[in-house]
Formats: sequence, structure tokens, C-alpha cells
Amino acid sequence: MTDEDRRRELIAALTAADAVRFGEFELSHGGTSDYYVDKYLFETDPDALTLVAEAFADRLAETDAKLAGVALGAVPLVAVTAAELGRPYVIARKQAKEYGTGNRIEGRLDEGEEVVVIEDIATTGQSAVDAVEALREAGATVDRVLVVVDREEGAEELLADHDIELESLLTATELLAEREEE
Repeated sequence: MTDEDRRRELIAALTAADAVRFGEFELSHGGTSDYYVDKYLFETDPDALTLVAEAFADRLAETDAKLAGVALGAVPLVAVTAAELGRPYVIARKQAKEYGTGNRIEGRLDEGEEVVVIEDIATTGQSAVDAVEALREAGATVDRVLVVVDREEGAEELLADHDIELESLLTATELLAEREEE
């Protein structure tokens, strides 16, 4: 399958899951937008989730890196992608738990282990940077973040400032261009 075919298939799956919405939306960082990608709608749709996991798995085939998902939104993505690849993963919490083990990183992570972070939507990129910093503090080597959609609102630049490559399955430009073609 070509990259263009995969891109169109992903856009169709997100659209079929009703995950791409238009109107006035407040974003988590406080800004507003005239469109919204509802991660919970595509992550809870088995067809869309499977397509995303397969696309991530294709991008990760050349590496043996452990995967990490950013809690809460990327947990279904990392779980299905890890199962597709047959490898373990960890979960990076926004902050350490105040109960149980008190861990910020859940799962087994060895010192010096190479990790690729999986994230749902990148807007400013701050949640991905926070996850990478937590993983690095725990001893991991992290220089790559994969996202389903890059909203192209500064995430790529912020991650680059932290020596992290942002790689997206779709960009806002691609997602919105597809709508204009309809």
C-alpha cells in the first residue's frame, strides 16, 4: 500500500468513526479551533483503531524499540500497536500515582532502553515532551514520537527543541484538504 493510499484510508476511517468534527471547540491548551479530532471516537472504533495500529506498526517495523503510550489517550493506540508488533510497552502518566506503586512509568523499563512514544493528537506537543522527559528520567533513550494527527500548531518545533522527531500519520493540512475535496 502506498503512503497516499494509507493516508486516504486513515482519513476515511476517522471520518466513518465521526471523529473529525467541525464547529467551535476549546482545546486542552486553552486555544480554540474550528475543527476537532475526537480521539475517543476513533480509538473506540475497532476498524479505525486497527488501521491506526497497522500504520504505526509499519512505521516501527525497522526498529526493536519498546513502545510507550501517553496516558490516557494513547493507551489503546499503544496497546493494539504493541500487540500487532508482538512487543511490550509502557505507559507514561502525566504525574506519579499517589497510591499503589507511585510510579509515573507503568510497565517494565530497563536503563538505556530505546523507546518510541505513541501519542494521539499533537497540538502544542507539551504532553509528548512531558512523557519523553519522564521516560528519559527513568533511564530510557527517546528521540521519536509518533502521532495519529499533527494539528501543526507548534508540536514539531517544540519537540525538535528537545531533540525529538515528530512523525505523524496525518497532518491537519491533509485532513482538512480531504474535506475540501468532498
